[in-house]
Amino acid sequence: MALMTVEQVAEFLGVQTIRVERLARENLLVPAEKDAAGKPLFNEDDVKRYKTLAERLGGL
Repeated sequence: MALMTVEQVAEFLGVQTIRVERLARENLLVPAEKDAAGKPLFNEDDVKRYKTLAERLGGL
């Protein structure tokens, strides 16, 4: 299981980091764990599934 930072997820999804943080806060993209600084880390497979779903629903 590869973990992605907020910045990596934002780059992968093509959105700003604040959008990723909002998705996590609203439990639309659930973090797998937190790093030492308390920032969320996301499972790469979950991010890919979210991107696929968001594209099917009309985009990010």
